[in-house]
This record gives sequence, structure tokens and C-alpha cells, in this order.
Amino acid sequence: MNGISGQDFIYGCSAIGAGIAMIAGIGPGVGQGIAAGHAAAAVGRNPGAKSDITSTMLLGQAVAETTGLYGFAVAAILMFLKPFS
Repeated sequence: MNGISGQDFIYGCSAIGAGIAMIAGIGPGVGQGIAAGHAAAAVGRNPGAKSDITSTMLLGQAVAETTGLYGFAVAAILMFLKPFS
């Protein structure tokens, strides 16, 4: 009877871990959408402060995006750097 080898099991677990790591992209997407919505509402209330609101929003979105990029980096490492080979 042929079962899976230990290395195949590690590859499978790496693929599952990469999929779980990509869930980290949900948070930044929701957060950036909320930030953009609030910024649009703020500009609607005070059009004179558009540049200040936009720069603050973009800085906040850049900070929020780092978690998604970290999740992507972890997923790429798990998929392309094969452990124990």
C-alpha cells in the first residue's frame, strides 16, 4: 500500500498554509475601503481641505497595506521555498 511520503505531506501543508496566509488580504481591503469612504465624505463636507485629507488617507492606506503584503510574502515563501528538500 502506497501512502504519501513525508515530503509530500510537507508540500501539502505548505500549500494550505499559503492559502491561509492569503486571508490576510481581506483586512486591508476592508480597511482601505472604509478609509476611502470616510475621506470622500470628509471632502464632501470640506472641499478646501481636500489635499490634507487625501494625503492623510493615502498614508493610512499605505500602513494598512503592509499586513496584506506580509501575508503575500509568507504565502510566496511557503509555495516557492520548499522546506526540508
